Amino acid sequence: MSLRERKRERTRQALVDAALELFERNGYEATTVAEIAARAEVGTRTFFNYFPTKEDLLFPEHDIRVQKTLAAIADRAPDETPAEVLLRALHEAGGPDSDLVSRLGALRLELTRTVPAVSARGLQGQFDAQREIAAHLGQAFPDLDPVDVAALVGAFTGAVTGALAVLLAEPVTDLDEVHTRLRGATERALRPWVSR
Repeated sequence: MSLRERKRERTRQALVDAALELFERNGYEATTVAEIAARAEVGTRTFFNYFPTKEDLLFPEHDIRVQKTLAAIADRAPDETPAEVLLRALHEAGGPDSDLVSRLGALRLELTRTVPAVSARGLQGQFDAQREIAAHLGQAFPDLDPVDVAALVGAFTGAVTGALAVLLAEPVTDLDEVHTRLRGATERALRPWVSR
């Protein structure tokens, strides 16, 4: 990364960290964009250069995970099944440095349950990601029926979401254990698809 890109990434991370701290301390609804920007030592205009809305702060790695999944599809091995490609993508995109299993992930899950705007943003992002991933998976595996591809991607995202809802219900003490259990649960959910 260039110096400019590193500075941009630091500012972006400072905004996420400031939001996380303020959301936990003051509550989501009571925290303003201006407060987040001030805590990160930037102006509100700078905030909007990084995030279109306050809700988007809770999903900072969403696009990165989607891009990693699309890269896994593009880089698939000739003998990989569609389910195996998705499971590999989860392993690569949901690693220890991912926000899936983190303090932010737990807060995002809680706010998705309790704040309609966060829930709407999360559902819209998940729906958009499923459609994009299914389109690429369908192109990569043209012998599969589009309905089957959509069902497989839905099963994959549903398995990840459902497992995280349980795994993050309590404070996370062992990230490796949570990752292992998330991967195991998702593999079991997609087992019928692996041999197709």
